Amino acid sequence: MAKKSASPYSGLPPRAFWRSGVQERSPLDPGDIYTPRFPVTRDMKIATAGSCFAQHVGRALRGAGLDVLDAEPLPAAVDDATANKYGYRLYSARYGNIYTARQLRQLWEEANGEFAPAEPVWEHKGRYFDALRPSVEPEGLPDVEAVRGHRAGHLRAVMEAYSAADLFVFTFGLTEAWIHTETGTVYPTAPGTIAGQFDPERWSFKNYDVVEILEDFETFRSALKTVNPNVKFLITVSPVPLTATASGQHVEVATCYSKSVLRAVCGMLLERHDDIDYFPSFELITSLNARGVYYEPNQRNVSSQGVNTAMSTFLNAHGLRPKNPSAKEDTDEGEEVVCEEILLEAFAR
Repeated sequence: MAKKSASPYSGLPPRAFWRSGVQERSPLDPGDIYTPRFPVTRDMKIATAGSCFAQHVGRALRGAGLDVLDAEPLPAAVDDATANKYGYRLYSARYGNIYTARQLRQLWEEANGEFAPAEPVWEHKGRYFDALRPSVEPEGLPDVEAVRGHRAGHLRAVMEAYSAADLFVFTFGLTEAWIHTETGTVYPTAPGTIAGQFDPERWSFKNYDVVEILEDFETFRSALKTVNPNVKFLITVSPVPLTATASGQHVEVATCYSKSVLRAVCGMLLERHDDIDYFPSFELITSLNARGVYYEPNQRNVSSQGVNTAMSTFLNAHGLRPKNPSAKEDTDEGEEVVCEEILLEAFAR
């Protein structure tokens, strides 16, 4: 006869209890917050995408000597500031920030010839911009044909990087977006902020829910695995709050909704698929144990201390170390603010 346990909680590790897992933990000690589902190793080819916070993940992985793919490289002689201004060295292809799962799915389907975005070229003061990544050419291009040519090369690079990846890293950033009302095409910025003109008859605000976001990532995952069957996924949620919202809610309420939805999606994906791991950067940065020091004084931008803590926690869990342990993660917080404020500028008008 099986021996009865005094409690179903008997034998659980300290990390399972609030007192030992949080209350008794030293301030700023991340504790036993992350146990990898599968190893991340230096022989993996890694593709990165997502919101602004995902840029820190890519830099940390490169700093640890991992093979982070770059399908649209620049010569090493070009300094990082110049490269970043034009969308280079941020992710595995030059798509800029991918804030929503719908944007990610749309990009992959376009690269495969299964989707044609509505109004793909926007104009501003006689210059022309790729509406799906308007920030990568800050001054625009001379004509529509140049934009289309640049995009065709970019889509080939996306296919190359994603098809070669052993690990695909994606940071979920936002639920809110602007879409082309008739077709559902989603854009990373609101029309009229960088280029184009906002017309309420053509564009509308969209706040994706759990069902929609889960379906979008599931669809992307399945499609990618048809051409890259062995790829694994590492997902995170950006800890950066909204800078503004068009939902009608207070911005703190809207932020809580958005991050809760994204975190729920990540939890569901983790439960459904053994090839998906979740790194709790969101939980680490927003933890009560951090006493708020992982944010800058504006209480929105993640501080260099927060980024370094999150990235070192990830690397340590996988037995990885930066090539230069004394080097700090280069966190350009000003750039990160601009990234999401461009997207949301029209919301606050």
